[in-house]
Amino acid sequence: MQGDELRAKYRVERDKRLRPDGNEQYIEPKGHFASLLDDPNAVATSRDEFHDDVTVVLIGGGFAGLTAAARCKQAGIEDVRIIEGGGDVGGVWYWNRYPGAMCDTAAMVYLPLLESTGYVPTQKYVLGSEIFAYAQMVARHFGLYRNAAFSTEVTRLEWLPECARWLISTNRGDRVRAKYVVMGTGPLHRPKLPGIPGIETFSGHYFHTSRWDYAYTGGDPTGSPLSGLANKRVGVIGTGATAVQCIPHLAKSAQECFVFQRTPSSVDARNNRPIHPSEIAALGKGWQEKWLLNFATIQTGGFADDDLVKDGWTDIAGRIRRRIIEEMENNDQFTPQMIARVIEDSDNEKMNEIRARVEGIVLNTATAEALKPWYRQICKRPCFHDDYLQAYNNPRVHLVDTTMGVTRIDETGVWVGGQHYVLDCLIFASGFEVGTEYARRAGFETVGRSGRTLSEHWADGMCTMHGIHSVGFPNLFILGANQGANLLSNITHNLTEAAATVAAIIAHSESVLADEVEVTDDAERLWVDMMLEKNGAQSFLGNPDCTPGYYNNEGRGLGRRERLNSIGYPQGPVAYFKYIREWRSSGTFAGLAFRRNGGVPAP
Repeated sequence: MQGDELRAKYRVERDKRLRPDGNEQYIEPKGHFASLLDDPNAVATSRDEFHDDVTVVLIGGGFAGLTAAARCKQAGIEDVRIIEGGGDVGGVWYWNRYPGAMCDTAAMVYLPLLESTGYVPTQKYVLGSEIFAYAQMVARHFGLYRNAAFSTEVTRLEWLPECARWLISTNRGDRVRAKYVVMGTGPLHRPKLPGIPGIETFSGHYFHTSRWDYAYTGGDPTGSPLSGLANKRVGVIGTGATAVQCIPHLAKSAQECFVFQRTPSSVDARNNRPIHPSEIAALGKGWQEKWLLNFATIQTGGFADDDLVKDGWTDIAGRIRRRIIEEMENNDQFTPQMIARVIEDSDNEKMNEIRARVEGIVLNTATAEALKPWYRQICKRPCFHDDYLQAYNNPRVHLVDTTMGVTRIDETGVWVGGQHYVLDCLIFASGFEVGTEYARRAGFETVGRSGRTLSEHWADGMCTMHGIHSVGFPNLFILGANQGANLLSNITHNLTEAAATVAAIIAHSESVLADEVEVTDDAERLWVDMMLEKNGAQSFLGNPDCTPGYYNNEGRGLGRRERLNSIGYPQGPVAYFKYIREWRSSGTFAGLAFRRNGGVPAP
């Protein structure tokens, strides 16, 4: 199937899944489900309240906070403190301990600071338990456990103009004043639930995958058998990246496993392999930066002599490059129309192969047909796994293809249409809050100059310079991908570059004895205008071929607000990385104002 026929098929499958409620179909885990926010891994410890002054506070102990803290230390700023809601560092890898948790991006480019720590990943794709252990290693290596505040949730962040400090209040009674605050809260720590009618009536056992209950299932994060499920009928709602990784383990252990699918994931081969330390030693100094830029270049359609990572992310980009070269040799017409056609042809080829892979693995014809993804590859986050599709050949595993989602839930199980499925345990693999308000995801409000909140400043969409600075919020740095590189295939690359930028700004501010550093109105406005005016090419996810999901605002289209909350640098990630390095290395920090008390400009 190709061309018009395939586009028509994509739109038919998309329309089947469109819902008028969009992101409102999900609910917060509060009230009846408030316990799903509890930390099953933390060891209860008491500590004195913090009532002190700190130079740099990092809110969030995932790779955003860790890399920013490490870069600050490398820049000579020793007085740093991490405040983290979990019981340890690691962020999403602290929370995600479900069986089979693993990174979908090669460890040599995903794990930051490998050359600084000297760590060698054990495999090309490492388990979540290894990633969590590596995060702990980074914290030890840079002395970040000292004075850290774990199992501590920020409840309010407020700018104090009289002393040019941020006041950080927490649920443990802390009142910390910080000269600089770096927010690395990330989008992947606050679980969301499907708003299915009757969800609160289920009387069996239930949990979210980010709060996996090993006390009930047995087993552990390294993959030991889930012995507690041997006589249990288990239901899983969701078939995204998390479900793809944990379902093979449920298939091996549960008496019966029912998978409730709305939209199938695109699942390519992973082909994992061990990494020997000698491989890393042979690469020489500066190898990781070389690999990072190589991966980003190839994955986003650029040209490189070699594909160093060689994975599913770079595969389709390689196909596109080969086709472009062929077109140029035959026609020499390098036009936007030609590029669009080449990208679509390459995508069609790849997705046809992925659908053929389903047919070649899944024995039941109806199940195989239901598992075929009918959309372009980047409409949903691509998955890579060597056991997921095979799990459906287990007679104890049942795929329930819902198309529009589960109809309702009752005390004993799940309804899909007129069919009832009796369950002992219900597992929500429904992901994290991504498309909701920043304050809701972070869990606290940020109050800047003149009492204006960040929610108010971003009411019509995210407004920043570089995705880091916002007018009215001096000495505040926001780490993420949006309005920056926006490299979704390797989030940590975005974070390491942003962290290096923030550390350079703070070091400069300290060197000129500034009390405040803030983006100017003009600089923020120009950055936002540029994002909107030159990002036409990044409207791909709003096209009618894309199935609904968190990548495209659940298929409801991307208005101005949604675009501002999701777009990146118009020339792409590699161009942004080059731009931001030159910007921070110039020493001028164009667009920022450094001030001393009383508003006097710092030199």
